[in-house]
Amino acid sequence: MTQTVDIAYWQFWLLIAFAAVTFASHFLFPSVRWFFRKRFERAVDRLNTRLVRPIEPFKLMRRSDNINRLLYSPQVMEAVVEHAAKEGVREDVAFEKARRYAREIVPGFSTATYYGFAMRAARWLTQALYRVEIAPSHPALENVDPEATVVFVINHRSNMDYVLVTWLVSKDTTLSYAVGEWARVRPLRWLIRATGAYFIRRRNLNPLYRGVLARYVQMARDGGVTQAIFPEGGLSRDGKVGPPKLGLLSYLVDGVEADGQRDVVFVPVGLNYDRVFEDRNLVAMQTQGRFRRTWARVIWAVLPELWPILTRRQRFGQAAVRFGAPVSLRAHLRAGGDVAGLGEALMADVRRIVPVLPVPLVADILLNAGGTMPLADLEEAFATARTARGSKSALASASAADGIKVLRRRGLVQVRADVVHVAPEARDVLRYYANSLPETSCLAKAGNFDAIVERAT
Repeated sequence: MTQTVDIAYWQFWLLIAFAAVTFASHFLFPSVRWFFRKRFERAVDRLNTRLVRPIEPFKLMRRSDNINRLLYSPQVMEAVVEHAAKEGVREDVAFEKARRYAREIVPGFSTATYYGFAMRAARWLTQALYRVEIAPSHPALENVDPEATVVFVINHRSNMDYVLVTWLVSKDTTLSYAVGEWARVRPLRWLIRATGAYFIRRRNLNPLYRGVLARYVQMARDGGVTQAIFPEGGLSRDGKVGPPKLGLLSYLVDGVEADGQRDVVFVPVGLNYDRVFEDRNLVAMQTQGRFRRTWARVIWAVLPELWPILTRRQRFGQAAVRFGAPVSLRAHLRAGGDVAGLGEALMADVRRIVPVLPVPLVADILLNAGGTMPLADLEEAFATARTARGSKSALASASAADGIKVLRRRGLVQVRADVVHVAPEARDVLRYYANSLPETSCLAKAGNFDAIVERAT
């Protein structure tokens, strides 16, 4: 026991290394984790005092715990058994497939990432690109039950929608999005998961995948997680607010009782931009049926915009957001409504509140005038529509010159001898923006618009 043993230096240092690792894993790391966990909990408690809707415990659970809760829920286990019987495989094989789906879907929310990085980046990027005009939330929002699960229902204009809405509501709550497969690239995938978003597939779906996804959405709903969904299922290719796809909406409705303890409240949100980054791509997909997206195209499209963005010398016009009246799922069910009726009603509300901005209105006026219009007549028609809209419009402090400036910078219109001309190849793009005008408002036809256009043509 007390005799000297000779060992090589590499063996001695290897022994020291193993001892250090054992000490750290059994004594140091648990203490450090406990220390930071306590600091994290205190930070979250302070943050929750400032939020209208605090961060839900469901979001703060470890990702592995949520994956296990999802996998061993009765609904998923039933879907596993059905999949095994249908495909003729063992149940453990079907269970492993469900596990892969769960790991693909379930996010891992990080408060530090959400508020320490993502919100700052979202605020900087949004303010660097646009003049953001926000209407106050609908008064009924103040009376929403604090225990209710809130779901924002948004029209999908651009991939900037995620950034814009998340930043705007960050003072009140945190959002959980359903994000498509396009974002499953590193390191973007890690960042999106850390902000609480979950990935969903658009293609190659099967009943097992649908069962796992539906159960996760319902677990988040029952946990009170504030969510945001785009019922159109993808970016609008023609500029209009499209019909709803009822997949996620049906998952949110399933299992909710008219007299249940927790209500689900849907809040319509209307978005619009003076410039949508993806407009030419979307128009090409609409008119040609396809668009070849390559990294070279993306890089060459982004590079010319980097320096103006970094120096904030160039803005892409306005971006505006409108909130509609909340819709209670409990009240909808009590009135005998179904998922299809709910989807149509929500999208009708969204269409009605989509903001009217200078570029869409100028585009609509020019297209109605045949593509050519004296600048003075264009200003008069714009002022007529602005007056008809009222002081609460996003047009309240805007003029036709604001829209023309954005369009001229992009080469979509030209001004010669005080006459505005639409470039021949720009008509489809202008129609894309004009289509975003609310169909029920008929702003461009307000007042003496028809007389102005007739005089101009």
